[in-house]
Amino acid sequence: MTELRELQEISEMCNHLLEEIGFEFVGVAIQNEVGPDVRWHYASGNLNDKYKRITVRFGKGIAGKVISSGSAMVITDFPNDIIGKVTDYPIMLAERLVTSYAVPLFFHSVPKGVMLVGKREKYSFTENEQEKIMVSAQSLEQILKKYLFL
Repeated sequence: MTELRELQEISEMCNHLLEEIGFEFVGVAIQNEVGPDVRWHYASGNLNDKYKRITVRFGKGIAGKVISSGSAMVITDFPNDIIGKVTDYPIMLAERLVTSYAVPLFFHSVPKGVMLVGKREKYSFTENEQEKIMVSAQSLEQILKKYLFL
């Protein structure tokens, strides 16, 4: 798999979300080509490189839950606004995120990835912001289709 962090198109899109809407973190996770695990491949606005080592099982963590459900997931007050243990949300812990909005990335009509945006303070995403994130995710799907064979 091409290293996503090396792709200029992805970097530009994520940096645009950081700057235009004022998010503090944008990350991209993709399900492995073989097996059910999900790994974080790209981050912008990250505090450290821990995201590179985070792998979650299908259905676990934010990425695994979004991929398994095919639906967006919102957390507005981590760790107070969650189901399960805080350790089930390693990207939130690693990046000290309090608020996140994660949307599925579809390949051949099947959710195989996640784009997550977040803030390090309590925040409520507006409908307009959620729409911009969804549109960005759809654009990201088109970029990724050129590089991934899922």
